[in-house]
Amino acid sequence: MPDIILYTKNLCKSYAGLQANTDLNIQLIQGEIHALIGPNGAGKSTAIAQLSGELVPSSGSIYFNGKDVTLMPVYERARMGLSRSFQVTSVFEEMSVQENLALAIQAHHGHSFYFWAAIQKNKLLNQQAAELATQFGLLEHLDLAAGALAHGEKRQLEIALTLAGNPQVLLLDEPMAGIGPGGSKELTRLLDGLRGQYSILLVEHDMDAVFALADRISVLVYGELIATGTVQEIRANEEVQKAYLGVST
Repeated sequence: MPDIILYTKNLCKSYAGLQANTDLNIQLIQGEIHALIGPNGAGKSTAIAQLSGELVPSSGSIYFNGKDVTLMPVYERARMGLSRSFQVTSVFEEMSVQENLALAIQAHHGHSFYFWAAIQKNKLLNQQAAELATQFGLLEHLDLAAGALAHGEKRQLEIALTLAGNPQVLLLDEPMAGIGPGGSKELTRLLDGLRGQYSILLVEHDMDAVFALADRISVLVYGELIATGTVQEIRANEEVQKAYLGVST
């Protein structure tokens, strides 16, 4: 049996009677890219927020590396190796790419209060920042203010920031949002380069990216999981076709 690094048991989240997630059982296998798809309002971002610790489930459990983390706060999950990106880019736009990366690295090592003191003199920190920038195609932009990056490049920077703490699991919430076809292809290529290095749960509407990246796909509709399988299995699933993919059968 494959190693399961992150999973849920009957996860439920409701808001004043509205059920956002119902008995959600998701398993993320070590080293896989697992896509979570579904129509708007299906509960995908709510699920991600519970996995990361931003939302407390109404009921059910979340396990990471065999440990129950259901009530564990975000920062403790991050220390354990669970990292998340967001639909809206969250970078310091006035700071350079290098400074953004250096701050993230320092924060994960518990020394962010030293950031403003002579960052240029810290060779190890600069080397680590350059390595992250290289991995995500941003090396030539190290000295550029993050606000001057194209939208797709900001996405690349944001995901690079999630890697600063050497996480085991990446929770990526619609990384392709707002990116044109060219940028989406480039980000897909970069994410594919992470395959096997991290376990990735990917929420995404760009089906070209999903089908190119996913080892397995889970489909949410009205907060409920209706199918999990390989790309081929999900493409052929009549219930998924009717509910989301829009393919006539």
